[in-house]
Amino acid sequence: MVEIERKFLVVNTNFIAESSEKFRIVQGYLNSNPERTVRVRIKGEKGYITIKGKGNESGLTRFEWEKEIAISEAEALLQLCENGVIDKTRYNVMFDNHLFEVDVFKGENDGLIVAEIELQSENENFSKPSWLGEEVTSEEKYYNAYLSNYPYTSWK
Repeated sequence: MVEIERKFLVVNTNFIAESSEKFRIVQGYLNSNPERTVRVRIKGEKGYITIKGKGNESGLTRFEWEKEIAISEAEALLQLCENGVIDKTRYNVMFDNHLFEVDVFKGENDGLIVAEIELQSENENFSKPSWLGEEVTSEEKYYNAYLSNYPYTSWK
């Protein structure tokens, strides 16, 4: 129940041609407190509830618990969420034996594209595709829970 993840900005849309699948994600937060976020998500045709703990000092590792729930339950729980629902399209891209999940945000976060890679250890080596930009793993403002309260379009 531990997630080791790195986040990067994306510098162009070349990843789209390399993607194996894409789907819409709509998610909201029952609790967006960084100490313990509780997220409700509809990913394609499935519903999920996820609890995440605060990241370690590097921001790479944190507790994560996720359970699939009925889509009708996810839809009902989304009605209880805090303001600021996240809407994005996720592209899955395999690159050199690693899966990159690339999120193209819509709505109030339009213009933001972030790629994530989950690793087996904090020190795991991986190749970076040409479309991968600056690493933002330790920057809270790129976390979905933060974006739900402080949308990307309001940063300027």
